[in-house]
Amino acid sequence: MAEKRSSISGLTDEEAQEFHKFWVQGFVGFTAVAVVAHFLVWAWRPWFN
Repeated sequence: MAEKRSSISGLTDEEAQEFHKFWVQGFVGFTAVAVVAHFLVWAWRPWFN
């Protein structure tokens, strides 16, 4: 029989890939919000003039 590889997280390969996809989407979304927030604050009160 084929031996099943186990991971530290206990997720299957497919589950890990799906989790990674959502993790990356969340990170990109968070980064986009942070960039917009920094731009708005800079437009309000510029720094490094």
